[in-house]
Amino acid sequence: MDVDVQLVVPRRLASVRREVVAGEVGSAWRPALDLVWAFVRTQPGLWTDGHNVFVYHHSTDAPLRCEFGVEVTRTFDPAGEVYPTETPAGEAAVAVHRGSYDLTEAYDAITRWMASNDREPAGHSWEIYGDPTPDPAGNETTVFQLLRPRQP
Repeated sequence: MDVDVQLVVPRRLASVRREVVAGEVGSAWRPALDLVWAFVRTQPGLWTDGHNVFVYHHSTDAPLRCEFGVEVTRTFDPAGEVYPTETPAGEAAVAVHRGSYDLTEAYDAITRWMASNDREPAGHSWEIYGDPTPDPAGNETTVFQLLRPRQP
């Protein structure tokens, strides 16, 4: 799997935050995302064609802080658990995964790339989910790992 480096800009999101223990993201995302979509559907013009985006804030402490969100066109006032946020900005290692939603291969490729290029993660990763296809083999998910700036 190829890994590219991109300078990324923030993407506006409507999100719900959850703290999730390792291995439990799979059971946490749908209820959170259902809240986001229910809100977005009540806000004319807030969503046009944005994708689902999951942002992870990594730290040495458990649990993992996650933001399960949807790309939106503008900021808005928080409503219940749904609030406006953005993806991180900066230099990121990026891998595109095609197929099932098991993204292990993409994350492993990014980890190997960072090791071989003497780069370190900057504490945030995120996934942008493309439009689902009838055949899961056609699904596309882009994985981003924010990189620490290089030291002079």
